[in-house]
Amino acid sequence: MNARPLQHPSSSRRRQHGFSLLELGVVLLVIGLLLGAVAIGRDLQRSAANQRLSTDFVQGWQLAYEGYVNGVGYPPGDNPAAPTGRVNGNVAPAGTVLCGNGMINTFLAAGIRLPEGRTEGQPDRYVYLDSNGNPQEVQVCFQSVNWAEAGAAVGAYVTRPRNVMVMRNVTGSLAGMLDQQIDGKSDARFGRFRDIAQANAVAVVAGQIWPVDDRMTFGTVVANTRDEDQVAVTTAYFQMFR
Repeated sequence: MNARPLQHPSSSRRRQHGFSLLELGVVLLVIGLLLGAVAIGRDLQRSAANQRLSTDFVQGWQLAYEGYVNGVGYPPGDNPAAPTGRVNGNVAPAGTVLCGNGMINTFLAAGIRLPEGRTEGQPDRYVYLDSNGNPQEVQVCFQSVNWAEAGAAVGAYVTRPRNVMVMRNVTGSLAGMLDQQIDGKSDARFGRFRDIAQANAVAVVAGQIWPVDDRMTFGTVVANTRDEDQVAVTTAYFQMFR
């Protein structure tokens, strides 16, 4: 009968030896760095996607609007016989939004090339991801709305009709990014890019933050910081030059 080879005591101790605190610290550090890299990569990807939304979609519709006005001579939906200078000026009541297939057909009938949009037949919509990675769909319309502008005295504001691009379902972070690009600062009250509730706030003389942020759940204005829900959205107005 063969005898079992003797095992050296020090060898057994080495095999039974666990991780030291230093080794555990290094492992945790590496895990933290990897998680941080994933989060940064996700944020960069989302930022790049939002930039494409701005360049290809929002600016695309801005160019389409300007091309329509330059080519036809009046805003979309206006009265060709007696132009009012307002979007849907040929429709009662004044200020009726031009949206959906009616808007798309108006531009196509004038020979205007439209942005690619979400898919074929939906150039007015664009899908993007919010900060929680959930899908959101922004929709573009055009409308003549009441717009607060500086009056005759400092700090006084008056209402004037202005044509705007209506952007529905915009998250707070997307609104802030677009506002920075259009106006150079994020302010829901002043500039060419405003929140729907602040566009004609003639009594408001100070800058305002956007009413939603990425801590709020879709359909609410209460911050709960849950990272699995869709993020709250708002409607923004982008003033056209004519």
